[in-house]
Amino acid sequence: MKKNKISKNWVNKQRRDIYVRQSKVDGYRARSVYKLIELDEKFKIFKGGINVIDIGAAPGSWSQYASKVIKNGKLFSIDLKPMDKIEHTIQIKGDFTELSTKNQIKEILTKKIDVIMSDMAVNTTGIKNIDAIQTGELCIEAMLFSKDVISEKGFFISKIFMGSSFNEIVALGKKIYKEVKVFKPKSSRKDSKESFIICKNLR
Repeated sequence: MKKNKISKNWVNKQRRDIYVRQSKVDGYRARSVYKLIELDEKFKIFKGGINVIDIGAAPGSWSQYASKVIKNGKLFSIDLKPMDKIEHTIQIKGDFTELSTKNQIKEILTKKIDVIMSDMAVNTTGIKNIDAIQTGELCIEAMLFSKDVISEKGFFISKIFMGSSFNEIVALGKKIYKEVKVFKPKSSRKDSKESFIICKNLR
């Protein structure tokens, strides 16, 4: 009974959500694309001809946006789940947390990456602190990976949850990158603890 109530609330929330409606109009696969659009407008992340890695890409709305704005650049989209094709995108199906997947990504790169973006999150337990810690670990893993493949002036963007690992993530960002900002887009749901860390210029 409780589960039905939760899913009914979720359905109602989705119906009322202007970003869910807008994503259908604009042809995007998920409302999360508007977070990336806001990040891009604020931090001027994308331009034509750059190389981008999208970690935790499914269902693909971030990759859809990136593939439009980088024009003749290269886009690598990685996820555990299979994803419908997106034009001008190289898709890698695999678990990013496994070394073999990271190595597979490195092997197909012919040059350094300009933007690494991650909207990865664990399946939420509903226990906010546990969710924050586990999603934080994914962010740390992506950030450490970025060190090896990102260009000197590259951007690293990742979802983080406000919680006990937040300060650790920001400190690690400052160790690896010269500029570190944290931003919560307007399109991020008010009741969500998520923010995004934006790191730029490798140390």
